[in-house]
Amino acid sequence: MYLEIKVCGNTEAENLRKVCNLQPDYVGFIFYNKSKRFVGSPESVARVEGCKAKRVGVFVNASIDYIKRRAEDFELDIIQLHGDETTSFCQKVSKIRPVFKAFQINNNFNFNKLSNYKSACNKFLFDTSSKMYGGSGKKFDWQLLDEYKSDLPFILSGGIGSDDLERLQEINHPMFSGIDLNSRFEVSPGIKDIPTLTSFINNIRTL
Repeated sequence: MYLEIKVCGNTEAENLRKVCNLQPDYVGFIFYNKSKRFVGSPESVARVEGCKAKRVGVFVNASIDYIKRRAEDFELDIIQLHGDETTSFCQKVSKIRPVFKAFQINNNFNFNKLSNYKSACNKFLFDTSSKMYGGSGKKFDWQLLDEYKSDLPFILSGGIGSDDLERLQEINHPMFSGIDLNSRFEVSPGIKDIPTLTSFINNIRTL
């Protein structure tokens, strides 16, 4: 099983270059000013020469104009919507860039409501429910994924760490397409722990 790897929350160009050397499928940048990993200027995450990873911009309840400006300034390939965005809003954003729509999962989450979003999104991202729209560093109960019956691929997020290889291998969902790595692979917010990330990516590529 090939799992796409997204390394999110990058904030510094030189560290990003080292991340890109590990050949993830996506690198993510957060444009939510309440996040500890908020990206301020294009220079801080300048495009790395030779980096084949697609650039994902993460937004929370942002305006269309703001998303459009950031997509151009930071040369984004994909927009990830991590707030309370409606189906119609996702549809509008999909005309700017492909959309990953994130949902916060807890024991009461109703997966049936996602059917309305399918036509506007390229993938879903399932994260742990949090007051801060993600970034909690905690996992939800992955058994809940069995309740997801749609045919749109999803990326798993929320507290994934280097000790989760076996648990990830046990997930046998046909739409499970990738994982989102962030806080548990850092030396400080926005700066990735390259040795730990290297080991994990090398190991998961052999699954």
